Amino acid sequence: MIKRCFDFVFALIGLVLLSPFFVIIIILIKFDSPGPVLFIQKRVGKNNIDFNIYKFRTMRVKSDNKGLLTIGNHDSRITKAGYILRRYKIDEFPQLINIIIGDMSFVGPRPELRHYVNYYNEDIMKIFQVRPGITGLASLKYRNEVELLENADDPEKFFIETIIPDKLKYNKEYIKKRNFFFDLKLIGLTIIQVITK
Repeated sequence: MIKRCFDFVFALIGLVLLSPFFVIIIILIKFDSPGPVLFIQKRVGKNNIDFNIYKFRTMRVKSDNKGLLTIGNHDSRITKAGYILRRYKIDEFPQLINIIIGDMSFVGPRPELRHYVNYYNEDIMKIFQVRPGITGLASLKYRNEVELLENADDPEKFFIETIIPDKLKYNKEYIKKRNFFFDLKLIGLTIIQVITK
């Protein structure tokens, strides 16, 4: 209950305080490339139920038709504004809406696409006991995921066979350790990571 109250209150405060900044972001996105401001995609959340995740659009429209993974920071599908938004994780800000709705939390396993969840085994499904998060242990560990994929001979295979199992290991560790103060620590580490990147 404390975690949920914290999430709701601070997500609401964040939306209010950041709203003027959002106007600037919206203008940048619209001037940079045609298409909607928000990118909405189905992800798998708590209790293994799909939900719509919200992000600022950083790629050209229908880019996901050319592959589900982002390969490197200079993937040709990424817009100029999108590169900046991704670098500083600004594209994730609309997920404050997901937190207010109750689909997500500030901290938890990152929500994955159903396509990749289909590779999970029964034991791993335990991670769906908690709400997915904007950040978490696996997110901190794989802050350079797109670079790793860029250097892989077969990015899809590498993601499925190497990155996913390791991420799930960290997600299971988070579930064992999770408590309010551990969440605050992970939020602090995430802020430091973004600032110093």
